[in-house]
Amino acid sequence: MEKEMVHVEGTNKCVGDDVNPEDSFCPEMEIEENGSPKNEIQRLTSEKGEGSNVVFSREGPLVSKESRRSGVYRCGAKKLKSQAVVIESEVGKKGNVGHDRKLTKQDRMELGRLFQGAVSSHDWELAESLIPLADTQALNDAMCITLDSIWFLSTQQELHGITGLIKKIIANGAYDFTRAALRTSFLASCVSACQSRTMSLADTVTVMAQRLHERLQECNGDEVLKAEAGAKVQKFTEWALKCIGFHSRCQGNRDRVSHNSAIEIQLQLSAFKTFLDLAGNQLTGKDFTEAFDAACFPLTLFSSSFDPGWASGISATAVQGLLGMLVEGGADNVNQCFLEASRFGSTELVRILLQIAQRNSLDVDVDLALGFASHYCKIGTMECLVEEGNAIAFLGPFMRAAERGCMQVVQWFVNRGCRDMELCLALTAATSSSQVDVAAYLLPHVPQNVLAALSIEILKAAGERSDSIARSDDEAVAPELRAFLQEHWSEAAFLDGSRQGQEHYMNLVRILNWGGSPMCIRDLPGPLRVAIAYLPLYRECVAAGGRLFSQRLRGQLVEAVRRLGGGSLEGVSQGRELLSILEHHLPPFLVHTDSVG
Repeated sequence: MEKEMVHVEGTNKCVGDDVNPEDSFCPEMEIEENGSPKNEIQRLTSEKGEGSNVVFSREGPLVSKESRRSGVYRCGAKKLKSQAVVIESEVGKKGNVGHDRKLTKQDRMELGRLFQGAVSSHDWELAESLIPLADTQALNDAMCITLDSIWFLSTQQELHGITGLIKKIIANGAYDFTRAALRTSFLASCVSACQSRTMSLADTVTVMAQRLHERLQECNGDEVLKAEAGAKVQKFTEWALKCIGFHSRCQGNRDRVSHNSAIEIQLQLSAFKTFLDLAGNQLTGKDFTEAFDAACFPLTLFSSSFDPGWASGISATAVQGLLGMLVEGGADNVNQCFLEASRFGSTELVRILLQIAQRNSLDVDVDLALGFASHYCKIGTMECLVEEGNAIAFLGPFMRAAERGCMQVVQWFVNRGCRDMELCLALTAATSSSQVDVAAYLLPHVPQNVLAALSIEILKAAGERSDSIARSDDEAVAPELRAFLQEHWSEAAFLDGSRQGQEHYMNLVRILNWGGSPMCIRDLPGPLRVAIAYLPLYRECVAAGGRLFSQRLRGQLVEAVRRLGGGSLEGVSQGRELLSILEHHLPPFLVHTDSVG
């Protein structure tokens, strides 16, 4: 059978199962101020919080095109050593001795290529022999390369070799612990995410791009800036996936990250702890906060592909241990990352952060997180927050879901069990926002005694909401709806109805005083005079059902009752009561027996 062919990034050839560790290696990622994978997105929103302002930003491969053309890109251990001798000779000829020298870009790239190959092939002796040739920048690069490899080690011997190498690199002058901590935290998170059994490396690229696009769509801001941020973030993640793919091929896996055993994960965490101990106070609380942020970010992108219960499985153990050590070091953004994970429906990350908060006696706002999750309809995350986080503040999210017409979330809250008053308030929110389907769903769930006591308030709330829509300049409101509400259901419509009622009354006075009719209206019985004046209005009210009058009709009715001497109208604002007063002044034979009076 033919060997499966694996495309190697940066080359024009494919290799089979006998992939040499040098055939591909992880691109070098540098940092610059004021950015991070997450902050590239956060820059587009008005929300600000804790978190990173340092990031991996520029990608420069550790191998040059010239090196590929010269054939040194593919070689074994002996070839590596011979190339190291060549580089040492070249450096010596240029008189560059000591770490205070500065290598050329070409020399630094070639040195980095050789160092990557030595580390990947576990040739610690060769790797150590390259350290004296490095300048300060190359030492920092070497520290990052070595630290990144800890998430792929599997034996005690590898642990000893990697930690020994890190110690020697630091002893020779490497100092950029911030960059090393950030990028290895990001990488470790990606490694854990890729160990989900449902996802191959090829799938990971697709999922990452899709999730990144969705996340950017939820952000406000200039489309050009969003495109630039998306390109940067995608580059960061693709760097991590290249690194994972390279190490996976070195371990004999083609398109899937192997699952680490519990022992291997403990070795990896032990190596990271050694790095933190060596860094000491060179890493500040801000550095730990940024690293925590960098570790959480990929998990929000990959969350939709996780197996259910991933957070409690072996694949998540490494990232749990990593995040725990970052919190112990001083990371103070657990709650911020927790809220963001809830917003984007990263249920497994929410579980992990709940566990970390509990272990470290940290406060996380589960009720606010429930509000975020419900707003974005993340049902699985809502379940987790209630069952595992003990969130209990249902009212606010429930009412907002009813107001938006989000039936799925409304049904979830109802099925979880809501108090009578919560149901009534949600019904009020749905009614006042014209969410007919939600109101129809909630209505049977509200007890009749509660509904009878509060139905008037619910209708009043609906009227107030209609008035606010009528006065709104929101382009989302259809012009026809706004015009209809302005004409019939706004405060202006009520005032217009009242004005019409006043004009109607003045016309009646003129007829009584100066009318030329041979029939003297003044001589008619009072009820008949009222019928002549207000029977058309009465019939229009009856035709409307007598339960909920438009504001224009209500304005006319209020004015009519006032002119008939209905006494104080304070507290008399409902159509049923107003129509009853009018009926009292009409002849009994004209009163509709089935009217609300």
